[in-house]
Parts: sequence; C-alpha cells; structure tokens
Amino acid sequence: MISTNNFHTGLTIEIEEGICTVLEFLHVKPGKGSAFVRSKLRNIETGAVFEKTFRAGEKVKKAHLEDRPMQFLYSSDDQYFFMDQESFEQMAFDVKDLGEDIIKFLTENTVVTMKFYEGRPVTVEMPTFVVLEVVKTDPGLRGNTATGGSKPAQTESGATVQVPLFIEEGDRIKVDTRSGEYIERSS
Repeated sequence: MISTNNFHTGLTIEIEEGICTVLEFLHVKPGKGSAFVRSKLRNIETGAVFEKTFRAGEKVKKAHLEDRPMQFLYSSDDQYFFMDQESFEQMAFDVKDLGEDIIKFLTENTVVTMKFYEGRPVTVEMPTFVVLEVVKTDPGLRGNTATGGSKPAQTESGATVQVPLFIEEGDRIKVDTRSGEYIERSS
C-alpha cells in the first residue's frame, strides 16, 4: 500500500478503475476542509486517461509490474509473435492487444519491453527510436533539398513518416516511436 501523499509521476497503482499509471498529481490544501490530491491517471490496459481525486493520506494498492525484454519474431494474419529473451518462450498477441501505434513501427527482431502484471502481459513499450528502411517515396528534385521541405515516405514496417526531400528509397532512417517523427538518416 502507498499513501496518496507519496504519489509521483510514473507510479503504477491498482484502483477500482484498473491498473493505472500516475501522469500528473497536485496536492491541494484549501482554506476550508481537508486536503486532497488531484491526479491524472492512464489505465494501462485500455489506454484511457482520466482524472481522479483522492483524500490526502488515503492508501491505495501499489501495482508491481515486471518488465521483460521480448523480441518480435513475425506476424501471421492478425497475430504477432514474440519471444521472451530470457526463457525463449513464444507468445502470440492480437492486433487489438498491441495497438496500431506499436504495430506501425515493428520489424522482425525488434526488442520491446513487455510489462507483466500477475503473470499476464498488460502493455508493450517500444524502444524510443527505431531504424527503418524507406521502401516508397517520391524522388526529391535537384535543388529543392536546400529549401527544407518534406515529403511522405513509407517504411518497411508500413508507417508513413514525413522526411526531408533528400531521402530516397532504400535509405535507412531513424524514427521517434513516441511521435512518429523523422530524426536523422542512419547508416
């Protein structure tokens, strides 16, 4: 159990709404009445963000999540197969369980961090940056590269990323998985 007075960003708690991560919190001590903690939480399983108010000093159950490195092996139909890096056990996940924002950056052999709660997977964390090959983009016209424009490029994973005009098909690019933005050309 943990007191609401000890909330911090990133803390994972278990409440009636489910397993949630604290995104923001604010201790409020009004002139009249008792103090309280206003918090913004994200449900780990559904991704829903909501606000909840707790009494100051109220006890909530701390959720202990286990992080395991999992390697993406392949996909078949709507199933995505991962291998535990420690036990070499394989697990299959549906598209709806992973989410579109994860799938669009997955390529074979990508190692992700899977969070488990009481032995069952609850969320997947992609690496902050991934290197992807550009498979389709319009050619940049000579002389246009100095203007700093951008164009859409489709990557090997299926994600569409806005890239500078000098990027060509076959180039490898570094992409931020949190925002989907181009970072730099990679070797």
